[in-house]
Amino acid sequence: MRKMMYNEKNYLQEDTAMNEVWNLRVIYAGFEDPQYESDLNKLKECVGDYAAATAKLAQGDPLENLKNCITLEEEITRLGNKLVEYAMLRQSADARDAQAGSQIGRVMAVASSMAAPEAAFKDWASKLPNLMELVASDEILKEYTFRFQNLSKSSKYLLSGQAEAVMAKMQLSGGNAWSDLHGYLTSTVPVSYRGKTINLSAVRNLAYDPDPAVRKDAYEAELACYDRIKDSAAFALNSIKLETLSDCELRGYASPLARTLEHSNMEQATLDAMLGAMDEYSPKFWQYLKAKGKALGHENGLPWYDLFAPMGNASTKFTTQEARDFLVAQFEGFCAEEAQMIADAFDNEWIDFFPREGKAGGAFCAGVEAIGQSRILTNFDGAFGDVVTLAHELGHAWHNECIKDHRVLNHDCSMPLAETASTFNECVVMASAIAKAADDNEKLALIESQLQDATQIICDIYSRFRFEKSVFEKRPEEFMHADTLCQLMTDAQKASYGDGLDEATLHPYMWVCKGHYYGPTFYNFPYAFGGLFARGLYAQYEKEGAAFIPKYIRLLHTTPVASAEEVAKVADIDLTDKAFWRAALQTIADQIDLFCELVK
Repeated sequence: MRKMMYNEKNYLQEDTAMNEVWNLRVIYAGFEDPQYESDLNKLKECVGDYAAATAKLAQGDPLENLKNCITLEEEITRLGNKLVEYAMLRQSADARDAQAGSQIGRVMAVASSMAAPEAAFKDWASKLPNLMELVASDEILKEYTFRFQNLSKSSKYLLSGQAEAVMAKMQLSGGNAWSDLHGYLTSTVPVSYRGKTINLSAVRNLAYDPDPAVRKDAYEAELACYDRIKDSAAFALNSIKLETLSDCELRGYASPLARTLEHSNMEQATLDAMLGAMDEYSPKFWQYLKAKGKALGHENGLPWYDLFAPMGNASTKFTTQEARDFLVAQFEGFCAEEAQMIADAFDNEWIDFFPREGKAGGAFCAGVEAIGQSRILTNFDGAFGDVVTLAHELGHAWHNECIKDHRVLNHDCSMPLAETASTFNECVVMASAIAKAADDNEKLALIESQLQDATQIICDIYSRFRFEKSVFEKRPEEFMHADTLCQLMTDAQKASYGDGLDEATLHPYMWVCKGHYYGPTFYNFPYAFGGLFARGLYAQYEKEGAAFIPKYIRLLHTTPVASAEEVAKVADIDLTDKAFWRAALQTIADQIDLFCELVK
């Protein structure tokens, strides 16, 4: 969840020393590559073998059946991930790549046929009276202990094999299709800005422009463009949320939030402790917003269009080569292995840097297991914030490095823990930059940039959580048109931002802008978790120094095979204790006090 950057100046011509786009050829040479079709056919064959194996589970030796099915699942996962990752990376680089969209559909159609046999396997395995004894008796199965423990726990939410198959197939033309529509709408909607047409990513990037008139005009242009797509987006959101509610009802989950916590391997007590601490510290963030607003000449709180207004003096522009050298230098002093990976990412074409028409906005990192590397998409403009964005996404890549020696079915990390390494990387970069600031103007710019991000993971994320919760509460009885959704969004923003923002200039269309509502349920609080968890870990690093690094790497390595609470115990942290979250929030509160002093 990093900010998007854009500037009309073209850096492509100035930055020829560094590769501009990622290299996907090492995955496949194209959809015409014979290996692509061969892998797709192999995937179909493996899925067929898996279906045949699960149809005979009542026969033969249970241990051999377990081993055979897990071996097939591993191969299906390797092939499926390789195929779909390639197609999705192609599509994110250009939403108009119709071939990529078609191939995603082909792969997902094959994957959907796994639903029934997988449900049959899970149902059979969960009912084995000696399941965990069998798992402990085999070296490969033993590595999946956490997976089988979760299987036993979650088996009560499984549908019959046929029902799982129907649900999976219906999602292709249901929730998945609505999500694709939203992505297409937001990546192609034209925005009229100062007499010319630009895209949504471009106009949102202008929120960081130093000129207040540009920021205000961009904000108004952005809001105006949503009128073109708001009704389609409303239908997509209503349909996705109703599908989620139906799924939860059929499976027996108490609520969509309960389902998310179950899938996240996280306790309600942890979420309650974190949100409770955030409630306590919210007025401190409102203090920061009001202080920034006053410094910019506003008396009634900060207008939305000035949320990302730069302050102080940090106008240095980075080429991608300079960004590489800066980040490698920063992490050489922290962890030599991570510094080497960062150098590899720049030097070996892991990154697609620059904004362009049809390219997805924002930034993300995708692990490509087939080649043992990651791929990173950004919309790089050269500002220091973009360098921090790169550090964030490279944190995800480092996380991928730390878990890649797990077996292939143990590569998934729960949502709350997924932001740990990325936000920790931000702490490393920002702490170093602030400590080396040349003067108070530069220090102000750096601290304010970090507070912008912290306010996003506390105030904005809390508003998204509140909005999604209210949508789920209303959806069973009501189809929410665009105006209703806008009202729910502004209500959530008022509750989360308090008197820190000018209520006359909120952002009622954030439900259209943010793709998180159109994907995994409640993909919001994990960002607050990751941000605060990482800050708490960084505070420990500051106390322990180099001795903390092996513990940190071990913690990241543990993330796919333990609950959030168990992972935290690696660093002697109790997540259900509000004291930990208060301590993490206090590190931000201290920066807010310093900011308020600097802007006086």
